[in-house]
Amino acid sequence: MIYQIAYGQEKIKFNLSDELNVDIFQSQQRLPIENPKQTIIRSFSNPLLSKPLNEILSKRKDGYICVVISDSTRPIPNLIILDALMVTFNELNIPDEKVKILIANGMHRKCTPKEIKEMVGKDVLFKYDIINHDANDDQMLEYLGETELKTPIYINRTYLQASIKIITGLVEPHFFAGFSGGRKSIVPGIAGKDTILGNHCATNINSPYARFGIIKDNPVFSDADEILKMKQVRPDFMINVCINPEHQITKIISGSYRIYNELVKYQKKICFRPISELYDVVITGNGGYPLDRNLYQAVKSMAIGEMAVKKGGTIISVNECRDGIGSSSFEKQINLNIPPDEIQKKILEGKLSEPDQWQTQILARILSKANIYVISSISHEKLGNIGLKYASDIETAISECIKKYGSKMRVLILPDGPEILPIYHRKNFKYI
Repeated sequence: MIYQIAYGQEKIKFNLSDELNVDIFQSQQRLPIENPKQTIIRSFSNPLLSKPLNEILSKRKDGYICVVISDSTRPIPNLIILDALMVTFNELNIPDEKVKILIANGMHRKCTPKEIKEMVGKDVLFKYDIINHDANDDQMLEYLGETELKTPIYINRTYLQASIKIITGLVEPHFFAGFSGGRKSIVPGIAGKDTILGNHCATNINSPYARFGIIKDNPVFSDADEILKMKQVRPDFMINVCINPEHQITKIISGSYRIYNELVKYQKKICFRPISELYDVVITGNGGYPLDRNLYQAVKSMAIGEMAVKKGGTIISVNECRDGIGSSSFEKQINLNIPPDEIQKKILEGKLSEPDQWQTQILARILSKANIYVISSISHEKLGNIGLKYASDIETAISECIKKYGSKMRVLILPDGPEILPIYHRKNFKYI
């Protein structure tokens, strides 16, 4: 039978024998909002737990407005949100030089001019000051103290000094923060390196609650949420959305940062599907471009596979990885020539502590449970020596799996990235 899965900006087809026991979980059909720009504009007048946006903006005085947007690795429709905001700014005669767009890169590389144009559109690009956040630039940051978990708090100074702070984001399940959106625009989005390293520390990542769909008792979430709620940090207005697998907006919510849980509740109802047995093989990806643009991001799809694969099973990770491995630190870490169990141990003991170690920690955890085949544009030689296996296509990987598990093996296909996730019900542990 022919199946397909998102890969870059296309879908690739693959053929599996009818003898295999194959299940496929596809996300619920979610129709896009017909006129998202107008819907967003209307939401500004009827926000939740907040005064209307134009009323907030009218109290700007002489300062500037800072709008935080996600970087190029996220499929959020920044252009539509910014177009809606631009209409409002123009109606209020707010001078262009009084608006700053801050890209929440976290510790990712800075967005390129080409990527910025793709993200925000030509009108916004030439109208407003657009700033690439750099977590390593101390001149960009201001120190605000520590969290209860002793995470040092460094936040972008342009944001902190704004008269009006607006954050935007996409809410969907996240592999260690529970859900994206909300406070993630701040931490890691516009936080300093030390803040991100503290929030993403080995102890926090090692928590059994630092998983997809979990907020309660998740130290990664609670630590960042504490920072978001600080008087100096909390935004004046928030715009968060949900999307379907085609990256079209399906739900919009505007208002106070306190409304975040409304979208979390919405996603919990539609993104999770219970399973009673684990699978021999799980075929999954990140849902295509832009989230599958490098191997670093592809670890998220491997974490999706981890949720449904047996101990000793195989995850087939399908991501284009047009940008290759990702950061140099991650590339170094997957070439340490150390077994996954030993890597986990070193990270937890503090012997390996550097940017992106959280991704390596999660990858090592998954490799300790299952084999991983990588279907991508990356060559075999570039996959490092951490234990990732190369296959030229899905059928080749499946043939190797049949040799190991037999022709009656159970296979699960998850073609939509984090839009639909399997939940294995275990005793004494409620996942979400």
